[in-house]
Amino acid sequence: MKHLFGASLLKFAAVALFCSTVSTDAATRLIAWGDMNYDIEALCSKKPDVRGISSGSLHSAFIRSDRKVVVWGDNQFGQTNIPAKIKRAPVVSVAAGNVHTLALLGNGTVAAWGPTNGQFGDFGQTTVPAKLKKVKAVAAGAIHSLALTKSGTVVAWGANETGQCDVPEDLNRVVAIAAGTYHSLALRTDGTVVAWGSNNQGQCNVPEGLSNVVAIAAAGFHSVALKADGTVVSWGTYGLAQIEVPEELSDVVAIATGDYHVLALKRDGSLVAWGFNDKGQCDIPPLPGKVVFIAARGSHSMILVDDTPAKSKARR
Repeated sequence: MKHLFGASLLKFAAVALFCSTVSTDAATRLIAWGDMNYDIEALCSKKPDVRGISSGSLHSAFIRSDRKVVVWGDNQFGQTNIPAKIKRAPVVSVAAGNVHTLALLGNGTVAAWGPTNGQFGDFGQTTVPAKLKKVKAVAAGAIHSLALTKSGTVVAWGANETGQCDVPEDLNRVVAIAAGTYHSLALRTDGTVVAWGSNNQGQCNVPEGLSNVVAIAAAGFHSVALKADGTVVSWGTYGLAQIEVPEELSDVVAIATGDYHVLALKRDGSLVAWGFNDKGQCDIPPLPGKVVFIAARGSHSMILVDDTPAKSKARR
């Protein structure tokens, strides 16, 4: 890998869930834990009206109920400098990458910001293809970007030294995408998973016979899939704890993964975490309500919790 402009930056990967935003009338609370370089407590104390979240390696983002995006954290590469035109546009979903940020706008186009014009950290991941339109999902890798179009095709741009942007020519009927550090995943309408890019840790070795998948996630050098029966399958990063899915885990409805840990949201709103816990990323704090959305990146975790008072819920 020639583009090693800092191992501490490149080792992180982005997470793209099956649903990258959530819409709800519930009063939600943003909660985060693990290794973070920004004051999450100060942010959460404001009780922002959050509708979707995405965790980056050193920065994170959320979407408000008015479809405006908020980005905070490290800004060494301009990844939190929201372009003026984005501040005025409705945002459908957002993906926080290693040192860049992607936003899917209401008109089906994609905006990207972070390192540009050949500056340190710029590998083309913020240079959105000029004719890209009719997009319905985005995902951000360490230094590459993915977009899923409404026609079910995938477009990739940015660094490509490990083939992470070499979308298979026959890939179609895609319903979800995910980006790891140097690899990419696609979920097809038939419930199968396609992977391409770096395979140095087996992250692209999709288990033989894997089917009935409804959600995917990727980070670091591993991949995770959620099946229709509520079970989870993980592969890659040979011998590390995050691929060892708890034996009794079931009834899962959403997944998210950091570099070396995984989160699973169960149907009852409870949360399960496993993998490395060196920064407390698996130490789930007491939850004031039902978890409605999850995200992870690097060595930290983020969730949205429905803390609507019981009386208000009864009136819905």
